[in-house]
Amino acid sequence: MSTVIIDVREEDEFLAEHVENSINIPLSSFASIAPGILHQLGQVKIIIMCRSGVRAGQALAMIKGLGFGDLHQCEVYEGGILKWKKTGQAVVSRKVKAPLPLMRQVQLVIGTMAVGFGVAAALLDPVYAWGAVFIGCGLLVAGATGFCALANVLAMLPWNKGDTMAKRDMCRLGKE
Repeated sequence: MSTVIIDVREEDEFLAEHVENSINIPLSSFASIAPGILHQLGQVKIIIMCRSGVRAGQALAMIKGLGFGDLHQCEVYEGGILKWKKTGQAVVSRKVKAPLPLMRQVQLVIGTMAVGFGVAAALLDPVYAWGAVFIGCGLLVAGATGFCALANVLAMLPWNKGDTMAKRDMCRLGKE
C-alpha cells in the first residue's frame, strides 16, 4: 500500500517549506476540498501533517466525519513538520521571502488601528473612539458584501505587486 502525506497547514506555510510530493489541503478549507482528493486517492495510507500535530488531529477527525475513515488508513504525524526536520528528513523550501498573505496584512493594519484608536480614546480624548467605530463599520461591510477596501489598497502596494498569492486572494474576494 502506497503512502501519501497530506499537509493541512495554510498555503503560505506550505509554500515556505513542505515535504516533497506532499499534498496541501489547508485546514481552513479542508471540508470542501478534501472529499474530492480523498476520493481520487483510492486505497492508500495517509499521513496527515501540520506544523506540530494539532491541526492534523483536527483534519483526521474531519476525515472520519466525512465518511472516509473506512476507505483510508489515516494517521497523524505527531510533532508535524517541526519533528520531521528535527529528525533530519528533507523538506522543500522556498528561498525567496514573500510578503505576508493579503488577509494577514489587512488583519495587522486593522488591529493596529483599533488598538491605536482605543488607547487614544482612553488617554487623550473620547472622540477617538469614533475611529474604532469607523473600523468596525468597515469590517461589517467587508463581511456582509465581500468587498474590503483596505485589501484593495494593500494589493496595490509595491511589495504585493507581482505576488501571485495576493492576486489569488483578491480573486477569492471577487475583485479580479
